[in-house]
Amino acid sequence: MKFLVLTIFPEMFAPFWNHSIIRKAIEKEKIVASTLNIRDFAEGKHQVTDDRPYGGGSGMVMKPEPLFFAVEAVLGMEAGDAAPCPIILLTPQGRPFTQQVARDLSRHERLALVCGRYEGVDERVRRHLVTDEISIGDYVLSGGELAAMVIVDAVTRLLPNALGDPGATLHDSHAGNL
Repeated sequence: MKFLVLTIFPEMFAPFWNHSIIRKAIEKEKIVASTLNIRDFAEGKHQVTDDRPYGGGSGMVMKPEPLFFAVEAVLGMEAGDAAPCPIILLTPQGRPFTQQVARDLSRHERLALVCGRYEGVDERVRRHLVTDEISIGDYVLSGGELAAMVIVDAVTRLLPNALGDPGATLHDSHAGNL
């Protein structure tokens, strides 16, 4: 399984990749985990990724261009891969993340997780770029980075031989759809 997290704060993930089950899964080559800095695809000296929402409203939203360019660059680097790559926006408006959703996601060869920031993303990202939207709960976070970590952790646990005991996930509290 390949996880790619698109974020404006990639440095948040170094400690996450380097500890516990995630580190062990990386060492066993059960997962490949990486980040892509969305700012690297923003134009201008300051690599600005936010803008006022079109049509007004409070706060700022993530510009669509850096996100489209980042995803295009990733898909271009992996051209020829036959497996589809879900592009998941982490947002409070998304479908709820459950153990069943984690199981479904664990069946993919790769996942791209887009970490929203500010008041959200430009609507064009929702309509034309992402293939799914997921929420980890009915509350608001500052961004999608913590949600991405939750999803990576939950999905990794379900991968064959990612845990020390191959049958461990069969006894997890939500294994029986509690």
